Amino acid sequence: MSSFSSIPVLDLSLARDPETKPKFLEELRHALLEVGFLYLKNVGIPEELTERVIKEGVGFFDIPLEEKLKIEMKTAASFLGYSRLNAETTAHSTDHREQIDISTPHPLPSPTDPLYHNLLAPNLWPTPSLLPSFRSTFEDYMSRMGSISMFFTTLIAEAIGLPANAFAHYFDKSQQHKLKIVKYPDLAELGIKGEGQGVGPHKDSMLSSYLLQASEHRGLQVQNTAGEWVDCPPIAGTLVVAIGQGMEALTGGVCTSTTHRVLSPAPGTGARYSIPFFQGVSYDATFESMAIPEELRELRRRVLERNGGRLDDVEFTFKTGKYKHLGEATLMNRVKSHPDVGERWYPELLRQIREDQAREREEKEGGVAKVKVEEATGKAVEAH
Repeated sequence: MSSFSSIPVLDLSLARDPETKPKFLEELRHALLEVGFLYLKNVGIPEELTERVIKEGVGFFDIPLEEKLKIEMKTAASFLGYSRLNAETTAHSTDHREQIDISTPHPLPSPTDPLYHNLLAPNLWPTPSLLPSFRSTFEDYMSRMGSISMFFTTLIAEAIGLPANAFAHYFDKSQQHKLKIVKYPDLAELGIKGEGQGVGPHKDSMLSSYLLQASEHRGLQVQNTAGEWVDCPPIAGTLVVAIGQGMEALTGGVCTSTTHRVLSPAPGTGARYSIPFFQGVSYDATFESMAIPEELRELRRRVLERNGGRLDDVEFTFKTGKYKHLGEATLMNRVKSHPDVGERWYPELLRQIREDQAREREEKEGGVAKVKVEEATGKAVEAH
């Protein structure tokens, strides 16, 4: 039995040259089918902008707490804004992180829009006098990353034998993309002995995400098909790309979405910072598996056979048929992750979630059925 033991590094500049593009697509196909994670270098973001993104992102956590609480996530129904330390949960355990969620610009939805359109809303920005360059820096970065992610999605399509525009109809004309700025305090600051959960085992939810590791800390780990955790340390000049459950669902499992987690930094090493960008998909989309070439499906089957099957700590939770639109599933996942926001803005959804969780726990504990409970083993979330 074999499985990946390191994360491949791909050079995006090769995809922009017709002479070297075939080589890039071959390397990408391997990463999609066998790993589900990759480093991407030469993505096209100016180094000066990357440095500003890191400086402004880290600087956010230095402003007074009362200023951060002015834009706390629970003050709006959009799940955008600041989350204080330990406010989020994954796999039924507390994530020891502090963060702010922002997105590409969108107006408030109208009263007649579906409830899940609440996820499309203006950002909650920190006070400009405290961080005068914060908004412009991140709006510039998100705009550029939106274009890069769209280009990369065309390359995914080509790598698995589809037309470059195969995924185009899953995006809105003014597609929302999201970004987090995350601080993971070290174990000494947390007062924890042993191992701390920065974020628990999970898979990303949409098509792809692009992580800027903004400090030198290790901590991000990826789980291979044998169930082993593989380090994904920072590499200068790269972004870490994770394939999401949406992409796995669309491609019938050919593109694999891989479980990953973040461990809290060791005592005395200071906080780890990360800035993941999440490519958005239309919340009105309905997902159906695409017509993937049979030779690719057979290749994926051989990969699994060679590796002795697939073992990881998170069951595949992108359930077709449970929700009509992607936005419904996304909203429910956000309420699960942020119950404080759910209590204020979505009490009926939160009540439904808690009733489902209680029933599933009773079934599991009573041995009535062997139930795959996503809340007990992890879920599709947005975190690195």
